[in-house]
Amino acid sequence: MLTAVKGASLGLRYFSSNCSKGYRQAHLVILPKHLADDFEAFCHSNPAPLPLLDRRQWGDNSCPPLAKDDVIRMYQDGVVVEHVSSLQKSSASARSASQQSPGRQVKWSDMVCFYLGSSFGFEAGLKKALAGVRKVSMYKTAVPCIQAGVFSCPLVVSMCPIPEATLQAAVQGTHHNPHGAPVHIGDADLLGIQDLSRPDYGDPVELQPADIPVFWACGVTAEEAIISSKPSLAFTHSPGSVDLTDAQESSPMWPPPHSMGSEVSSLPPELTPLCFLISSNPLFYSLASQRAVSKIRKLEAIIGEDPGQRGIKALFIQDELIRSCLALSHASSVAITTGFPTHYMHSPPDETDGPPGAIAMATMLLSLGKKVTMVMDRRALEMNQAIIDEAVKKGVLKSTIPLVTFEESGPNSALQFLCHHGDPTKPRYDHMVAIERSGRAADGNYYNMRGINIKHLVDPIDDLFIAADKLAGMTTTGIGDGGNELGMGKVKDKVKSLMPKGELIACDVPADYTITAGVSNWGGYAVACGVYLLHTCPTHLRYLHRGLGNDHVTSEELHHWTDNLPSVDKEESILSTLVDFGIRSGKTGNLAMEVDGLTFHPSHSDIIAKLLEVTLDSDY
Repeated sequence: MLTAVKGASLGLRYFSSNCSKGYRQAHLVILPKHLADDFEAFCHSNPAPLPLLDRRQWGDNSCPPLAKDDVIRMYQDGVVVEHVSSLQKSSASARSASQQSPGRQVKWSDMVCFYLGSSFGFEAGLKKALAGVRKVSMYKTAVPCIQAGVFSCPLVVSMCPIPEATLQAAVQGTHHNPHGAPVHIGDADLLGIQDLSRPDYGDPVELQPADIPVFWACGVTAEEAIISSKPSLAFTHSPGSVDLTDAQESSPMWPPPHSMGSEVSSLPPELTPLCFLISSNPLFYSLASQRAVSKIRKLEAIIGEDPGQRGIKALFIQDELIRSCLALSHASSVAITTGFPTHYMHSPPDETDGPPGAIAMATMLLSLGKKVTMVMDRRALEMNQAIIDEAVKKGVLKSTIPLVTFEESGPNSALQFLCHHGDPTKPRYDHMVAIERSGRAADGNYYNMRGINIKHLVDPIDDLFIAADKLAGMTTTGIGDGGNELGMGKVKDKVKSLMPKGELIACDVPADYTITAGVSNWGGYAVACGVYLLHTCPTHLRYLHRGLGNDHVTSEELHHWTDNLPSVDKEESILSTLVDFGIRSGKTGNLAMEVDGLTFHPSHSDIIAKLLEVTLDSDY
């Protein structure tokens, strides 16, 4: 409920933000009635910067002087023409403007008031993370809000530097405020902000060495919308001044249930955000709900089963799966590579582990609208194209996947492959995934688990991972089950000391995220399920879209994505296709429905069923 002043149907008291401790605050916008529906739609389309609490037709506009400071801005044609301390004064100014321009008559009965949640309300939440609340700077970004009618403008964000050690507490402490959890955590360049020392609103804030820049959607976005749309007359509070409500900051639900902004009210505990670092160059964190993270951790535990008793649990790194899935969720273009020619005495020499997991990931990523490319050895290009074509024919894949090869032809070959015209600022891919892909050892050779050198059958795709490590904005994932796969260089010391023949076979090339699984295909299935879970997670979708648009999935989208999850039937079909092409089980060399010596039924089918149960069961 908004606190009204006696004698004024919509008269609210105006305060600077530090004068209303303990109470929720609101941001005032007054617009002509003919623009009201457009502005309401604009608020609903951009709920994080513009959480709409209430809309009211203007009533009695008499309002006594209520503040000494200039706190109300009056706009004409999108330009601030005056700062006044009360609506009573602004009324007089508006009448004066009308007299000077007779064609522009101001009728207060034709004005509409909007009350938006204020970002200053998250100060109490920040106190849990900081010894004291620091100053907050505000910046225009290069991120466009979703247009509605005449209203369009860039998103405005508030930035507060948060010590890395208290980042999680700051995220969770503010996600109940009207503007919600942060919409960006990390380098300001990713928002199009060039210089943090030059805010567009407020005073500059100095970052300390251990600080992380954290950005929340800001209600000053409304002012940018007014400047952009140029209404004949409009009013807002000045940045740093707010309307006071009678709702306590500690109230469990905000906005009140009856308000127009009830969709941003108290979130259930399972939607509480958790924060993960997914890139250091540039610095970038992502968010997902407790519920989604819990499910993905269950997926990680399932694929960690070790039926071959290789000891792969020793290579496990907690939360590599969630970090990889988050990076893939933010990516727009993904390259996937697979192929381990362990059976060098056979033709083809490839094994049944790897391609099914690669296709499962590609299928899900394509359904989410991402561009996917598969990188193959030249010797296997024709066979893999035929396998992809057969998968499309059987309905496992909805559309074909481009296949490319990479061969070293000079010192800049990898950079030319990864980036348009070899320009490091124009990468073709955001993320690369290697699944059961032969990995280069420290001596430059490639070994199977028996210690046999198979370098003559392997193209130097490792060079792409090495080059990607130096490119800003490109991340990599390696999925393996023995330690000799591309990307497992991140755990090479453990491979050398704990795995059979580890000193010889250990891959020397790391990935940003290393996913270990009992069978590599399982890791691919888990990635597909994990990305699905993130795209059905409102907390993550809100962050992914920076608080703009809808964070809810339509029934059509849900059905489409669910239909593209791995399934027992689809994976059995893919394995059957591989066998038809003469591809053998890795451990035994059998030309049969098995992977790494384990028959599809029940070993692999049971794992797939468990992954789907966690992914789709609402009780988890």
